Amino acid sequence: MADLRTPSFDEIAARIDALAAAPADALQSRAEECADELLALGETILETWLIARGDMPTAGTVEGFRLLALHRQGARGEPSFNACRETCREIVYYRNLVRLDPADPDTPRRLQLGAMVARHLLLFISGKLEVAGLGEFCCSARPLHQNEAPAQRAESM
Repeated sequence: MADLRTPSFDEIAARIDALAAAPADALQSRAEECADELLALGETILETWLIARGDMPTAGTVEGFRLLALHRQGARGEPSFNACRETCREIVYYRNLVRLDPADPDTPRRLQLGAMVARHLLLFISGKLEVAGLGEFCCSARPLHQNEAPAQRAESM
């Protein structure tokens, strides 16, 4: 029987970090595979969001990409989720740049940038899962830090 286990966010983060830190020659030699992996990691992140909400992730595509269809599905009834729309589009953009010309000398840097964008998506979604309404503040994670503010002010007095 096939292993259908979804990787944890820690496992996804470790893989993203490994891609971001990989030597340029390793990224160049596996460029297309790495680009497709970043896209797949983005899909897995969004699938986790949808499953947590009780939705069945779509197999459909938007503009030829499942990642964009998953984003559209995840944004239904959750306006703050639109904050990560451009993040999803950037993952697609970096994947397309690499797949267009994997031998380009900028390919390793493009893959590293794509990894950073995928990390951003992971942080956004993990925050959304942890604190309702986080998307209204995107990466600043204001609701997470509001509870810290009184303690920090007291320490500085």
